[in-house]
This record gives sequence, structure tokens and C-alpha cells, in this order.
Amino acid sequence: MKEVYLGRLPILDCKQKLVAYELLFRANPDNAVLVSDNSAASANVIIDTYGQLGIENVIGKRRGFIKVDTEMLMHDAICMLPNKHVVFEILRNIEITDELIDRCTFLKHKGYQLALSNVVDIDSRLDRLMPLINVVKVNVAALSQEKLTGLIRTLRRWPVLLLAEKVESLEIAKQCIALNFQMLQGFYFAQPEIISGKRIDPSKLSLLKLLLLVVRDSEVGDIENELKYQPGLSYNLLRMVNSAANGLPSTINSIKRAIMIIGRKQLQRWVQILLYAAKQRDGSTSDALMQVATVRGKLLESIAKADRPHDKNHQDRAFMVGILSLLDTLLGMEMSELVGTLSIQKDMSEALVSRRGYLGRQLALIEAYEKGEIEIVTTMLTDFGFLTLSEFTAMELEATAWANRISDTLNQSAKT
Repeated sequence: MKEVYLGRLPILDCKQKLVAYELLFRANPDNAVLVSDNSAASANVIIDTYGQLGIENVIGKRRGFIKVDTEMLMHDAICMLPNKHVVFEILRNIEITDELIDRCTFLKHKGYQLALSNVVDIDSRLDRLMPLINVVKVNVAALSQEKLTGLIRTLRRWPVLLLAEKVESLEIAKQCIALNFQMLQGFYFAQPEIISGKRIDPSKLSLLKLLLLVVRDSEVGDIENELKYQPGLSYNLLRMVNSAANGLPSTINSIKRAIMIIGRKQLQRWVQILLYAAKQRDGSTSDALMQVATVRGKLLESIAKADRPHDKNHQDRAFMVGILSLLDTLLGMEMSELVGTLSIQKDMSEALVSRRGYLGRQLALIEAYEKGEIEIVTTMLTDFGFLTLSEFTAMELEATAWANRISDTLNQSAKT
């Protein structure tokens, strides 16, 4: 496969559940324009990419928003994409013609959903298109509170879902939720909201104690006792272990037996992942945080394997750095305070606190990829010297598929 950059920007609902991604494409790392913003040839690149990678590997069971211009919208190849997985994102400044309206009507009849992108106002030019639109993506960063409120009032003329894009802080996210946006796009959910001068809520304190026990190789009995304070974690842990241990003659129903079957190292990994699945004081969970942290852990481990294939200890530390990189957000504590409490190795603490050192730079690479900063990604990969962009993309997709399987297992356990 030729070098293709494929990135995903997360889209969450108002309860911080990950519901979709905006998909970013580029066929040439030296080209500053996204493939999806280009011409009809883009359709073939996207179809080829999906054909080779598999759409479920890219977005799991969620929807993918793909930006399209007029030429791409008219291209027959886009109908090869599965309608239950894809939302075609039309740019607001597109020329409204009879052909465009007919094509959008055809795609709607085929079961595709349509979104209108980068909206800052609605004028009469869009009146013909709006009845065909399912989702309106509002650029909240470009609007004052007054203009945003007025725009939402206008949009109530149509039965559309509202998606706030360019949401980069928790404060803006809360404002959008108060204005009844159903979806939000941006990395606001990964920004730590530090609790200063306050006691950590008891459920989070228990999580931190559990993490300490796991990281410090404590006795199995001590880990088991702490898990009693987190019954939801215990249930999910056993669910995941049973899911991973296919072919066993009987179900694993105790933590001690689980450790005997899967080993302490694997237990440590499950517990780190499940920290993100634990219910918060308000009863909510952030599957978006868990998804990002899990992908980071697996991807950082894969990079470590490519770099030092025989150094298992280095690979384990890389996995832990990825998983723990959002712990400050999860617990509402400064990362420097957390790594001091955990007493982890120096290269790990430097990576987590300041993105310094080898692991720190590799974590920074992953964060740049998450945000679609392709120029930074290609420069860093060149500096590392042992991974091409296509190799890195393949690793990221494998990590995402692995994270999706874990998420599916947890979602199934939540329904039972």
C-alpha cells in the first residue's frame, strides 16, 4: 500500500460517549491538503484505503464523517462505502445546484446521512439543502455567545442534530451542552480538570490505591481486597479475562484464578485499562478516555517492539506510559503528583510529565497523530528513523482494533 495518512478526530455525545469520528485522509505526506478536500480522484484513494484496511478496523462500530466536495459527492465510487458507517460531510460554501440537490436526495434514499460542515450562519442559499441534512456541524470557535445562540434558534426550523466542532476546552464543552448540542468534536475530554485544595472523591482514591498495588507488584490478596471496593471493576475484569481465555472448560469466577490463568503482567494491563471504565461519582464513565488511553498503550508498545524487538521490559514500560498518559484527566490530579505517588521509573515519569526522553517523544508523536498534525508526525518519524508513515498507520489501526474489541467486551458486560 502506498503512503496514506489516515487520522480520526473523536466525536462525543453530551455524556462523553464516543459515537463517531471525523476521518482525515492524505495520499502524500508532503501535500498540505487533505485528500478528502481535493478532487474526484480522492474517492478512489479513500475506497482503496478502506478496501485494504477494512472500515471496521478504522472506526469500529461507530460512524465516520468524511468531508466531500461537489466532484467527490458526484463520484459513483462513494456508494461503495457502507451507508450505516458513513456520514458525508458537505462544506458550507458548496455551490447549490439542481444536480447537487438531486445527488443528495439520491444518497439519502440509499440510506446515507449528510452533514453540513463549518457552519457559522445560515442564509437563504441553503434553504433547498437543509431539508436533506441530518447533522449540522457548528464552528463554535468562530462565534460569540450571542451569535451562537441566534444560529441555534435559526437551526430549529429543521429536524437536525447539532454538532459543535473545534471544542478544545471543558468550559466550551459545558457551554455547548447547555445550548443543547447533541454532539461535540475536539480533544476537550482529554484535558485535565485539576482539583486543587479539594479531597479526591472516594471512588477515585480507591482507584489510585488499586493502581499503586498493581504497579508495585503487591500480593494478589491485597489486590483482591482492594477490588472488593470496586465491584464494577471486578465484574468487568472477570468478563474480559473470560472473553480473552477462549477454550477453557469452565468460567473463571475469581480474581485469584484469573491471575493464575493470565499471569500478573496481563492482570496489570487489564486493571490499568479498567480504571477508565470505572463509574465516576456522577455515575458516568468516559469510554472516549478509555479508547484513547488503550490505543496509546498498545501503539506505544508496538513502536517499542519495532525499536527494541528483544527488550520486553522496555515494551511493558511503553504500554504503561500510554495507558497512564490520561490518568491526570481521569483523577483530576497533576501528573507530577501522580508519578510521585506511583514511584515509577525515571524514563516513564519524564515521558508522562514533560514528554521528555525516548518514550516521551514517542508519546508526543502519538498525540500529534491524534490531532491530525501530519507535518509534525512525518518529521518525528523521520527523526526516529525506524518507522515509515504506512508502518506507523498500520500499527495504529491494529491498536485501534484491539481497543475496539476491549470496548465491545465492556459494552456487552454493561448490558448483561
